[in-house]
Amino acid sequence: MRIGILTISDRASRGEYEDESGPALREMVQQHFGEDVDLTFIVPDEFMEIKRALLKWCDDAKLDLILTTGGTGFAPRDVTPEATRAVLEKDAPGLVQAMIAASLQKTPHAMLTRMAAGIRGQTLIVNLPGNPKAACENLQVILPALPHALELLRGKPGEHHTYENPIDEEERKRDIASD
Repeated sequence: MRIGILTISDRASRGEYEDESGPALREMVQQHFGEDVDLTFIVPDEFMEIKRALLKWCDDAKLDLILTTGGTGFAPRDVTPEATRAVLEKDAPGLVQAMIAASLQKTPHAMLTRMAAGIRGQTLIVNLPGNPKAACENLQVILPALPHALELLRGKPGEHHTYENPIDEEERKRDIASD
């Protein structure tokens, strides 16, 4: 599994502030998956820089999972969700909904998040908050679902799942002919 962590922070990208969320997420990933993170990087809160990094990591590096941290709030420079949505081919709203639901149990401020999650090619991208504690708490919520999600993206459904075609072939032909 190939994993990247992209920190979005003006101050951290200028070296004025030490990134704490990226390393905290890296430690969680290593503990949960037993693997190291392949790529880490810090970019400023700039739409094009975030988008460029995500595109490179999805299309060129072919990462399986990209976790972003930062830029998901209401501040004027928070553009991570917009940059993420610009590269997504499919949304994964259930991941965001699960994180928000769990976070609301801890703070009403959780409703102020604008996180996004989705798929580009075979890469899952998940936005997380910039606060290290909040980023880890949100990742903890979705960790149980990630291995299966990543298997599905690689076209390897879990052994306990059977996939049957619910559409009768004759019925499908009739529907096509009637259109």
